[in-house]
Amino acid sequence: LLVMADVAADLSSFSFETGLTDDEKKLLYLRARAAGLTFCGCAHALYLCKLVKRQTETQQHQEKDLCVGILGLGHMGKQLLLSLLELTGIKPSHIKVSTRRPESAGTLKYLFRTGVECFFNNRRLAAWADVLFLCCLPSHLPKVCADLHSHLSKRCLVYSFVSAVPVTRLAELLGHNFILKPQYDFVSADRCKCVAVLLSWVCAVLYSLLNICTSAGLGSSDALSLINSLFKEKWTHAVQLNAQSFVSSSYASSLLGDE
Repeated sequence: LLVMADVAADLSSFSFETGLTDDEKKLLYLRARAAGLTFCGCAHALYLCKLVKRQTETQQHQEKDLCVGILGLGHMGKQLLLSLLELTGIKPSHIKVSTRRPESAGTLKYLFRTGVECFFNNRRLAAWADVLFLCCLPSHLPKVCADLHSHLSKRCLVYSFVSAVPVTRLAELLGHNFILKPQYDFVSADRCKCVAVLLSWVCAVLYSLLNICTSAGLGSSDALSLINSLFKEKWTHAVQLNAQSFVSSSYASSLLGDE
């Protein structure tokens, strides 16, 4: 087996940093931040997909593939697609991509090899997906939202990687309120290594699982039991969630088991 060597490995004049000014070199840490955000974004998206898939299977007492849509096939979209195929067990036939240029040679070759269907029809993707990942550029978002408006099913969880737009604004543009958006912070003095997901994302995931149970007609007792069972599979000492974990104590005390 022949391994191609990097002929420029020891040639500093070919390095990325060579052509940068001193001021530009001060911003090099942003490259590491961008890589960290991409890695964490994919990891948390995969974790969500696995949770939702497992929840649906437990709820229906049978193995069921999650229908995952990716809108946009730029850097983030490609990384997410590769991660889904390699690390989740979701079949290629249950992953679809909508991109502005599905006919481009690189895109066609890449997707043909994976077996994932690719097209340019945002509404078709929205109507089909259980989980829809928005990986488009912020400048394309108004047109994308106009395409999707009134075409998203209530059960569809929209997961937005478009960082510049808050969830409230996105809900208004889409006419849809089942939306999850990851939020990250850099918590250490070391600016390039410590990416932390905010607690609000964890809370949003739990509420998303609860919403899925509600849309399936489960009462509060069954929904809590199902969600707790998901975490017990991985962590035997996981904290038991109850109604007060999601709503106020006064409201929780008035809930019946089938509500």
